[in-house]
Amino acid sequence: MDKKKFKLGLLPKLIIAIIIGILFGQFLPEWFCRIVVTASKIFSTFLSFVIPLMILAYVTMGIANLKNGAGKLLLITVIIAYGSTLLAGSASYFVAHNLFPSFMSPDALEQIAATAENSLETYFSLSIPPLLDTLSAVVLAFVLGLCLSTLRGKTIGDTLYNGISDFSGIIDKVLHSVIIPLLPLYICGTFTDMTKSGKTFAILGILWKVFLVVIIMHLICIVIQFIIAGAVSKKNPFTLIKNQIPGYATALGTQSSAATIPVNLQCAEADGVSEEIRNFVVPLCANIHMAGSMITITACATAVCLMNQLPISIATVVPFVMTLGIAMIASPGAPGGSIMTALPFLYMIFGAEAGDPSGPICAIMVALYITQDSFGTACNVSGDNAIGVIVDTIYQKFINKNPAKS
Repeated sequence: MDKKKFKLGLLPKLIIAIIIGILFGQFLPEWFCRIVVTASKIFSTFLSFVIPLMILAYVTMGIANLKNGAGKLLLITVIIAYGSTLLAGSASYFVAHNLFPSFMSPDALEQIAATAENSLETYFSLSIPPLLDTLSAVVLAFVLGLCLSTLRGKTIGDTLYNGISDFSGIIDKVLHSVIIPLLPLYICGTFTDMTKSGKTFAILGILWKVFLVVIIMHLICIVIQFIIAGAVSKKNPFTLIKNQIPGYATALGTQSSAATIPVNLQCAEADGVSEEIRNFVVPLCANIHMAGSMITITACATAVCLMNQLPISIATVVPFVMTLGIAMIASPGAPGGSIMTALPFLYMIFGAEAGDPSGPICAIMVALYITQDSFGTACNVSGDNAIGVIVDTIYQKFINKNPAKS
């Protein structure tokens, strides 16, 4: 028998990249560190070029594919999924805003502020202007997606849909073959620069506490979602949670909502969700329900703002969460997909200068998010099945006059 080839996951790679970056910055000469930072900067420039294209491809296809549902059920599912995502992000901000300041001593914040301008210069840089800005990409994606959802089945609709589908496949290939594999280089360069400038150790002293709080919020979110699902369906919520364990564990390992769909369908079957509903809700919610990711992104953004003494309030968080809840449609198919989609919108939290997708603050945001991505994905897929239980109950009681056995 052939032995399975060992493959190191993205999370271990990023942890190794952080460690290597710290070691480079701590022990190697400045000329070598500048080489690493130069390579990282070139990648960040390419990333800025790809991000609008990724938004255009993923959001267009995500909206266009929403036609694959049935009327009322589609509307109900989308409203519940979007509402869950918004509530999760808002709750995450309130917890982070009230709890995280206690983690951050004035001395640590002063140390971070004192090193804010101490960055290594690159040996050279490349200019790769994006084909369109991110706002234009979002608007164009909405226009194309909504039109395709109406035109599909007609000649022009099918032709354009197939073209966008091929384009989405190309961007997906770039994400899997270039962006995700080179993320460790990006993070390594960032932490090399941070270590040389003196930021790293003050920041790392804070991040482990943030990580712990975010994981606890994920678990609380899952429990609340299944308690609500249990109350609506009159099923034992703890049995529902027990049934979800295989899906949760699979999501932890794959870091992909899409890759977890087959296992999540089995979990939904164990919950007693009818076949027609679970086959509709689970794949749909894998693309539109991102409560766990929103918890992580909002908490990490709040932590980064506090560490860099950037202003943040509920007035800036709510529009950010509302925008991201739509923009992240179909982004969780690959590890890190949510934060890659969120990057161009971080200016809504960090401001125009600090929110530069290729800048050091956004790089810290990516590193902090990726270390918790698997837990956020596991929270996402668990909530998908809670929504499935709710939608199935509504379907059986109010829509389907002759309930089919699950």
